[in-house]
Amino acid sequence: MNMNDLTQPIHFERHSTNFNRLKGRLEHMVGQAIADFNMIEEGDSVMVCLSGGKDSYTLLDILLTLRKRAPIDFRIVAMNLDQKQPGFPADVLPAYLKKLGVEYHIETQDTYSIVKQKIPEGKTTCSLCSRLRRGIIYRVAGELGANKIALGHHRDDMIETLFLNLFFGGKLKAMPPKLLTDRGDHIVIRPLAYCPEKDIARYARGMEFPIIPCNLCGAQENLQRQNIKEMLAAWEREYPGRSQTIFTAMQSIAPSHLLDGDLFDFMNIQPGDKLAEGDTAFDPGL
Repeated sequence: MNMNDLTQPIHFERHSTNFNRLKGRLEHMVGQAIADFNMIEEGDSVMVCLSGGKDSYTLLDILLTLRKRAPIDFRIVAMNLDQKQPGFPADVLPAYLKKLGVEYHIETQDTYSIVKQKIPEGKTTCSLCSRLRRGIIYRVAGELGANKIALGHHRDDMIETLFLNLFFGGKLKAMPPKLLTDRGDHIVIRPLAYCPEKDIARYARGMEFPIIPCNLCGAQENLQRQNIKEMLAAWEREYPGRSQTIFTAMQSIAPSHLLDGDLFDFMNIQPGDKLAEGDTAFDPGL
């Protein structure tokens, strides 16, 4: 994927045929992810975390659309965490959500000062900021009576996390579409799991969402996630479709062809055992 594709002017008008196709494709992918992982059930109360970025706007918009025609009834409440960043336009999201007519809650917590106090100048702030946000989000979900927490991470976020853990954490671990919080109080869901970032960016431009940039961390050009993003974008330019192939591989795991003895019983393999993955290193034709 060319990184410039995320910022280039939109090439179609809202409600045009091309835009409606894009909208339909995103709605299908979100609906499929919800069905595949049983993300939302009858009577659920879903707190949608709205940051003011393209991903969370798209998530909320599509969930509201799908709820209108869903065969089940569930509640949606939008939540924004105002971290008291200097210059944060605190009026933008309330005005947008009121116009939308959706139930919402604005939580104000000065995590900005904490992060700036704890993290030396020039160091990346994402880790601490994320931990602080997570704790607040879980607490607010409980206060709002939400049993599900919807986050706006998409397909490319999941792929990037896979490589971050592979290169820097020594783990084959990505970002799950659904997880239980440590205390077991809530289930976190990522309905955009199947959606490419490029499609989300085009949709957000077409919808003209009032995007609010995150100024807490600045550009942080040395973030490893940004380096991974650029690496994947270069691969995508040279080999179109590679990102989707990687994502497909994340859904087709062969434990007997890795080295984790906790996932596969290498110790007790015996002649005559039938292994689903067979004994080839590569699939036929490669």
